Amino acid sequence: MPTRILPAVGDPDAVRSITTLLSQLPDAEPVAPVTDSTQLVDTLARLAAESVDELPEVVIVHERIGPVPALELIREVALRFPAVGVILVTSDPGPGLFQAAMDYGARGLVALPLGYEELASRVQAVAQWSVGVRRHLGSAVDVFTGAGGTVVTVSGAKGGVGATMTAIQLALAAQASGRPTALVDMDLQAGDVASYLDVQFRRSVVDLATITDISPRVLADAVFRHDTGLALLLAPGEGERGEEVTDRATRQIVSALRARYEVVVLDCGAQLGGAGAAAVEMADSALLVTTPDVVAVRGAKRAVRMWDRLQIRKAEETTVVVNRHTRATEIQPPLIQKITGTAVAGTTVPANFKELQGAVDAGRVHELDSRGTVKQALWALAGELGLVRAAEADHRKGGGRFRGGDRGSASFRRRKDGAG
Repeated sequence: MPTRILPAVGDPDAVRSITTLLSQLPDAEPVAPVTDSTQLVDTLARLAAESVDELPEVVIVHERIGPVPALELIREVALRFPAVGVILVTSDPGPGLFQAAMDYGARGLVALPLGYEELASRVQAVAQWSVGVRRHLGSAVDVFTGAGGTVVTVSGAKGGVGATMTAIQLALAAQASGRPTALVDMDLQAGDVASYLDVQFRRSVVDLATITDISPRVLADAVFRHDTGLALLLAPGEGERGEEVTDRATRQIVSALRARYEVVVLDCGAQLGGAGAAAVEMADSALLVTTPDVVAVRGAKRAVRMWDRLQIRKAEETTVVVNRHTRATEIQPPLIQKITGTAVAGTTVPANFKELQGAVDAGRVHELDSRGTVKQALWALAGELGLVRAAEADHRKGGGRFRGGDRGSASFRRRKDGAG
């Protein structure tokens, strides 16, 4: 049986060198190379969704892959697709990097410039390991190599556009439909999820920042179980501690949550730091909330351009949600789509803050009246994004009615506060 090998190499010269050598290996079946970390993870997720047998036995990661650093990418692949063997190609094959690569989940390391004998030996060993793992796990391999839960980030074009309310209601809708859901407050300096849900809890996302191996027990100790069933991972009470949550820590935290919950919603606020950038880059769906006014739409355009410059996310892979929408406003969703170059959610959220004010002031937004137009719109948005289990379901417990059908997060996958 041929060994399927997927190279993840961003440098064109390195691509040619690696693919040429791989084509000479006996019983090797090189797959078309991917050029960045996002493309690699998306490719593996798509293959895993079709069948575990479709996954390549070996993935080769070049040291200069981006935008996610090579070691961080290896960790994510190892966590999400553990039966895939990863080889790191590097110009610094010293013992320090070798140990780090093994700690992050690599199965081998090959030095640059590449040599046929070394590459062939390492690929053969890793391929045998991968086949052995799959044979040992048998049918249980689906549990270990699946793509994991759906991750959605909600960011604001500027402060006060309704990102936190949107994130909370999307998470509540997913949880009410029967999908285990985690809501994470990644607005690390000014997060208000705890205030909106009337929660006081001493642990926060900072408690996970320095942990290199986040086990289910450690994760369970850090989250707060809300009355609605949501698992909350809150922002620190001391905003200055938000700096302790690095992009590396964020990737580990999101990967751990993805492995445990069907839906993970992250409120990233309006300010972009390293942690928020890592979350947006990892997300299956990245939402950018704006209101239909000049200042907010300019903020949305600025955010989209920055994400693209930093190689976090392309405009066409971002979905804008229009909040406080009225038919009378001059700026309508098609114009916002044209200005930002993004997709725009088909569901708009109407301007009706009177529905929200009492619940917001009381810190009980999870008790919004289900007959309210704002809640109905936000729960319909959850249906549009594929976050709810049924296309149309009247959830007596949550009292919300999902509309808009389950078009699935796949259609949006690569496409502060006070909503209403």
